[in-house]
Amino acid sequence: MNTLVFDIETVPDVAFGRRLHDLGALPDEQVAKAMFALRRQDRGGDFLPLEQQRVVAIGCALRRGDAFTLWSIGEPTTGEGELVQRFFDGIARFTPDLVSWNGSGFDLPVLNYRALLWGVQAPRFWETGEGETEFRYNNYLQRYHWRHTDLMDVLSGFSSRNRVSLANMACLLKLPGKLGFGGEQVWEAYQRGDLVGIRRYCETDVLNTYLIYLRFEQLRGRLTGAGYREEIERVRAYLGAASEPHLKQFLAAWTEVV
Repeated sequence: MNTLVFDIETVPDVAFGRRLHDLGALPDEQVAKAMFALRRQDRGGDFLPLEQQRVVAIGCALRRGDAFTLWSIGEPTTGEGELVQRFFDGIARFTPDLVSWNGSGFDLPVLNYRALLWGVQAPRFWETGEGETEFRYNNYLQRYHWRHTDLMDVLSGFSSRNRVSLANMACLLKLPGKLGFGGEQVWEAYQRGDLVGIRRYCETDVLNTYLIYLRFEQLRGRLTGAGYREEIERVRAYLGAASEPHLKQFLAAWTEVV
């Protein structure tokens, strides 16, 4: 198993919003308010278009060999361009199977837009078989290939009508879920300078996604019941040895395994 589960957290790209809406020297907070207000006026919701999102955290879990590891890329002070480059560098290094929750609809498009902005290179991710024939029928870009599994998309039968939120799926499977921090709180936390809190929240989303993925692997026969339990215990052991408070909180909240 060579699997990379990932999740990103974003905030409004106020520099872009300032240019897009000709807002001059308006402070960042006011620019963001204007961006949200214009979005509500246009579409009736606060969720900004993907090109208006800026990446502030990328959480990853890697299952490789006998090891499971969880981390956020870079440091809280690492610039966006470096975060994005290092994500794609990891794909080049390990050629993992990617796993996400709504990664096709959100995370990967945002990462691609930001990669364009920062001049990032990601040839492995964009390989479709011209350089390596094995990618012709199984690459990261095609919706129905397995090199990237967007669990929300796959489990819904590729139907937007059937999609479930990560929080609700975690609740269904008796997983810890969001632990009191939701995506709608990221911008507020960013304004407070709480990048550590954002990174920790991102990592718990990665954990929930990975645990759902293990159930999915059991569902499609790639893990036996015994193999599933072994993988669960591997994650529990990792969390038990961790010193970070959000990982201890996750383990304490994870009281039941279905």
